[in-house]
Amino acid sequence: MQVVSTNTTRLCSSKSVVSINGKVPGPTLYAREGDNVLVRVHNHVPNNITIHWHGVRQLRTGWSDGPAYVTQCPIQSGQSFLYNFTLTGQRGTLLWHAHISWLRATVYGAIVILPKKGVPYPFPKPDGEKVIVLGEWWRADVESVVKQATMTGLPPNISDSHTINGHPGPVAGIFTARAGYSLQVASGKTYLLRIVNAAVNDELFLKIAGHKLTVVETDAAYTKPFTTDTIFLGPGQTTNALLTADQTAGKYTIAVSPFMDTVVPVDNVTAVGFLRYKGIQPFSPPHLTATPPINATAVTAAFASGLRSLNSPNYPAAVPQTVDHSLLFAIGVGVNPCPTCVNGTKTVADINNVSFVLPTVALLQAHYFKLQGIFTDDFPANPPSPYNYTGNPPANLQTTNGTKVYRLGFNETVEVVLQGTSLIAPESHPIHLHGFNFFVVGKGLGNFDKGKDPSSFNLVDPVERNTMSVPTAGWTAIRFRADNPGVWFLHCHLEVHTTWGLKMAFVVENGKGPNESILPPPPDLPQC
Repeated sequence: MQVVSTNTTRLCSSKSVVSINGKVPGPTLYAREGDNVLVRVHNHVPNNITIHWHGVRQLRTGWSDGPAYVTQCPIQSGQSFLYNFTLTGQRGTLLWHAHISWLRATVYGAIVILPKKGVPYPFPKPDGEKVIVLGEWWRADVESVVKQATMTGLPPNISDSHTINGHPGPVAGIFTARAGYSLQVASGKTYLLRIVNAAVNDELFLKIAGHKLTVVETDAAYTKPFTTDTIFLGPGQTTNALLTADQTAGKYTIAVSPFMDTVVPVDNVTAVGFLRYKGIQPFSPPHLTATPPINATAVTAAFASGLRSLNSPNYPAAVPQTVDHSLLFAIGVGVNPCPTCVNGTKTVADINNVSFVLPTVALLQAHYFKLQGIFTDDFPANPPSPYNYTGNPPANLQTTNGTKVYRLGFNETVEVVLQGTSLIAPESHPIHLHGFNFFVVGKGLGNFDKGKDPSSFNLVDPVERNTMSVPTAGWTAIRFRADNPGVWFLHCHLEVHTTWGLKMAFVVENGKGPNESILPPPPDLPQC
């Protein structure tokens, strides 16, 4: 992969962006389950860079996970780094993206992990496959947007459009020579759509006029077939769905629109593409589709409720039935003093009142080499001062700053209840855990009730994911087994919230012997 500056035109406006190999999105990485993957990243731009292989388990290879100052120091200008990992026990669609500042606005692409040779899909073999990567586009330089927000203490400017495989399609009031993304199909054929949400800050709906979609996988984990007319994805989530070209031959609108069920501003521009049947006239009028309302909470809830792990003999759902660590993480935003900011304050975000501060040495290096003074292992298991999380917020909205981690023993089981809060504004938070898949065993609105809610947990076939949206003013419960030694990031995948501090890290200790221990660092590991 060559990290280069590329002149790009969207929305009748040109700018130079950081890209991989001069393309936005970048190239799709194809591999098979069990493959050893080697990707050398050469940095030819002034910015520091890292690449995160989002959803790849990275068993014992945390050095290749990618988040800057968590598992590695960034690749500096003029330098390179060889990412080296094995795709163990995974097959499906994931994504890769930059994991420093907001460079993933243009540095992203899909990962397609095919089953091992001779192993069929657990659903009827499709006639073809299509990769659809959703993104977000700013006319302005995105790094300048972030710097301005940091300087003023105010929220950053929202994006100007959404994209489908890099194309916004027709946008009201803007003439463009590009017609947008086009998906070619043949009548009667069935296609596997590999859909990726690589947007920076927006949860998205996807609809195709006149056609149903059957979900068969989320986040590279097979699901029971689930038919719907609307796909919902938070940033970092992926969905594989079967589409059968069973309508009258014609041109059908593909619409990608945002979800936001609170008062937070959002880019409300719909990206448009077209599904085209082979043999139709070039300028056939399209069949249109109505996008869900921007605040269609019921649509998101129905989609989430319809997802279940396949839980077959070949692909069992290994849900932890007992729990060694029971954690409650209250997530939200706050306000801290900032004498140099516009209002004398700045907007921050936190987990359990800790706004995470990235160190200047990667956490994994500090852990592996037992460096002192880089982090502390006292991240709170529960909110330090409990309150009515989804009711009236407390008067004090300040948070504490810290580089704190939570320590886990090898193979211990973990339950995390991710509790949304009403501080400033309740909001849906897509939370991503590095290094693991987790099972979404429960969710609800309001405050989690430890005495009542666990009785409704699904411990049989809950959906398995690496990224899950916590509903606005609600909660989501996840479980995972800490069978991967290293340092693993957990954060909101809305980049604005990650920037503000809504993040933390788990340190998982080595187990017994070399097969349960993290590998030594590679010789070309970047230095800070």
